[in-house]
Parts: sequence; C-alpha cells; structure tokens
Amino acid sequence: MSVRIGGHVVDREQPALAVEDVELVRRFQDLYYRRWLHGGGDTINLSWFGHQVLKCPLDLWEYQELLVRTRPDVVIETGTFAGGSALFFAMILDGIGHGRVVTIDVKPKPDRPEHPRIAYMTGSSIDRPILAEVRKMVGTKRAMVILDSDHRAEHVYEEIVAYSPLVQVGDYLVVEDTNVNGHPTWPEFGPGPTEAVEKFLAENDDFVIDARCERFLMTLSPRGYLRRRKPEKPGV
Repeated sequence: MSVRIGGHVVDREQPALAVEDVELVRRFQDLYYRRWLHGGGDTINLSWFGHQVLKCPLDLWEYQELLVRTRPDVVIETGTFAGGSALFFAMILDGIGHGRVVTIDVKPKPDRPEHPRIAYMTGSSIDRPILAEVRKMVGTKRAMVILDSDHRAEHVYEEIVAYSPLVQVGDYLVVEDTNVNGHPTWPEFGPGPTEAVEKFLAENDDFVIDARCERFLMTLSPRGYLRRRKPEKPGV
C-alpha cells in the first residue's frame, strides 16, 4: 500500500573532513568489514523481515532515499544471494506505489522471499540471453541499477558497460563493494569493483561519482554511487 510521500530531500554538498577524520573513517571502515570477513562478527550480516541481507544498514537507508527521490520504474539488482535486499527494494517500492525489482544470480535458492514486485532470473548477469531479457523488460522505462555479483574487476567492468545504457539522466548505477582491494579494506582481494569503476569513468563522461551518497561516512560502496548526468553541449 502506498503512503503519502513528503517533500524533504537531503541533496546538498557535504563539508570536507579534516585529515585526521578521513583517517578515522578509513580505519573504522576497515574494522567494520574485517570484523565480518575474518573475525566472525555480524556487522554486515543483517535481516530484513527475516531474510538475510549482506549490506551496511547506512547503504540501505541511502537506497531508500534514492528510490523515493528518483522513483525508478525498474530496480535491476545483480547478485540476489538470499533475496533479502530484493525484498527490501520491493517493500520500499510498495510504499512509493510504483516500480518493480529484477534480480539476477547464477544460483537459485528455493527459500527466497516471494513478492509481486520481484522477478528472479537465474544466470550470469553478463550472459547475452539474460541481458537481452533485462533490456526487453526495461525498454524505455527508467532503471536504477545495483551491481553486487562477482566482484572481480573484469566482471564488474563488463556489467557496468552492459547495464549503464539502461540508466537515464539523473538516475543511478551503484557499484557495491568498492571498499575491497585496499579501498580501504581487504587489500589482498586483488583488482575489484573500484578498479572497474575507474576504468569505466576514464572512458565515459556520462556518469559522475555522487559523493553526496556517502554522507553517512560508513559505506561499502565508496565512490561507487554513479549518477548519469546530462551530456555537455559541444564546445563547452
């Protein structure tokens, strides 16, 4: 059931951090992730209505704000896992009263949540049949894309190239887990999402990093919130 949506939008540049605060944030982000990865902690092991979600709660809040502000027709998620994040997106869309979720994973899970706004797809996010079906489902509609599948740089770059054309001006493509490979955590991971983003942005002027989406300071997607901007006029 949709609810009345208010007009309060947090959409302004944030003040710069002092050098010592930048280091403090970096150290906490590393601790936060390593505690889950190696320490047996549950910092990113969440539940949403009883379904597992591997996210930072502050990123989920940012997603909620972006969904309400941009109101996309389709949310495309790669990397379904247990389906908890797909359910989160679907329930936010319920409140908005608009939109659907298309979520893709190589492995099916029988206990994923069912919801009328969720469509599950099984296969690699960069396989041609999957891409063709997703493009058909989106058509000319407005899409928000969230990439959270295989985090190797080569795969993420292919995803960005494949899915970025579905994102319209003012809308978002989010590359998750840009914090790995020493950005600032898990340096031994190797080239990953951040390297894929850097390569894409070096080749493409249509997207910019929206640092406003990192105002909570703790995020698993630093420099990974990409907003499509209007193309510059020739000669500008």
